[in-house]
Amino acid sequence: MTITLKNVTKKIKGNTVTDNVNMALKSGTVYGLCGYNGCGKTMLMRLIAGLIIPSSGEIVFDGKVLGKQIDFPENMGILIENPAFLGGMTGFDNLKLLASIQGKISDDMIIESISRVGLDPKDKKKYRKYSLGMKQRLGIASAVMESPDLIILDEPTNALDSNGVVITKELIAEEKKRGALVIMTCHDREILEGICDVIYTIEHGIITDKKDMRTEETTE
Repeated sequence: MTITLKNVTKKIKGNTVTDNVNMALKSGTVYGLCGYNGCGKTMLMRLIAGLIIPSSGEIVFDGKVLGKQIDFPENMGILIENPAFLGGMTGFDNLKLLASIQGKISDDMIIESISRVGLDPKDKKKYRKYSLGMKQRLGIASAVMESPDLIILDEPTNALDSNGVVITKELIAEEKKRGALVIMTCHDREILEGICDVIYTIEHGIITDKKDMRTEETTE
């Protein structure tokens, strides 16, 4: 998969939240978005996910323009902001319900995904009883369970303990090795530098810096 953003700008109620962004992304790579709260990281993720449409510019997936030739990326797993599931159902039942939309994966694959994030797939606890960390882990499991080509994770380490952070790092590395294109944000620059191949710094919706962690090359 290749994703190309060409002069992507998004304005909401007269405010420019993403300003003339250009990016070239490819499979088998982990990209980090770094910046202060409200700088435009999550908005950029929403644009790439097809949840909102650019005011100008275009986003191209393998030659197909998002919002014109395709409505959404064709194979995507996503966790943006806080995970939300049905409170009266178990973690497994929530993921099984979600998986039934496409019918691509078996119960065993759902169980494996839950185990990968450090949760017990046999746990009968209802989602409403989950801790914040457990909810975050289930959200990550939902994003990766169908082995998507594109994985978008907004603050995946939020509310996780140190063990959860280690598990998440390992999971992202495994998805990269599988060939997925991963885009993530994190408030902790050190975590981003330990996971990502390329880190984009964003200020006021503008990409101000690009650092390739593989070569330590920085471009502005």
